[in-house]
Amino acid sequence: MALKMVIPKGKLYEKVEELLSDIGLTLVGDSRNYRPTLFGCDIEVKLLKSQNIPEMVALGQHDIGFAGMDWIIEQNADVEVLENLGFNPVKIVACIPEEWDWSEVRQREIIVASEYKQIAKQYLDSIGANYQLFRAYGATEVFPPEDADMVIDNTSTGSTIRVNRLKIVGTAMESSTQFIANKSILKDPQKKKQIDDLLLLMRGVMNGRKRVLLEMNCPKDKVEKIVDLLPAMRSPTVSELYRGDGFAIKAAIERRMTKDLLPRLISAGATDILETPIRKVL
Repeated sequence: MALKMVIPKGKLYEKVEELLSDIGLTLVGDSRNYRPTLFGCDIEVKLLKSQNIPEMVALGQHDIGFAGMDWIIEQNADVEVLENLGFNPVKIVACIPEEWDWSEVRQREIIVASEYKQIAKQYLDSIGANYQLFRAYGATEVFPPEDADMVIDNTSTGSTIRVNRLKIVGTAMESSTQFIANKSILKDPQKKKQIDDLLLLMRGVMNGRKRVLLEMNCPKDKVEKIVDLLPAMRSPTVSELYRGDGFAIKAAIERRMTKDLLPRLISAGATDILETPIRKVL
């Protein structure tokens, strides 16, 4: 029986499509097609709004899916979180008008607007606020100051907050895209094997994206110095060049380290350095 996968519509669709492509699965369709085809496996795909996905997976309408941690918590969805993919990182923040003094505002009862009613309630209770909370349906930033004293909403860059002359006075939580599964479906050996295989490939791609392969040559008397500089996954691969004209060194390095590492390698005597992207690390 085919696995049933649900993918979020909107800006997350392209991230998921790219991930599936990198593990060897081709998603044919676009975010306007609610039932795209996934070639290369026995998986049925449907698109839904992000907010609907955790609950639908929890109910067993779909076996696996992709959803933000914010909506998993907001809906108290009883799903198995298999992997934090890190896509679309956001913070759920509390904001008030930029000219207001938060220490004064919190002394009185405040009116709060949020799409995240459960998350907002948990946050406001945790800081001991006296509040009235109502659910907003998008564009929460327009409510202050006439219709609300505070909004609790997600932000990635803070630009919308600043444009609407608001300021952040607290953070309720941080969120990013999770790969989730229905808990009951994991008890099915056949489907669990399919999910485990898919998860293995996803993790391989995610690990590969964090690293690059560095290859370089060096004379014999520089090998130890260069190897000591390389923070490889295990140990760098060192092999003798043809006719004994030095050595070739190969290592998988975290991408973020290369900027500082490359000048040091050159200073240590490395030459002919190649940097190559890694598709998967398994």
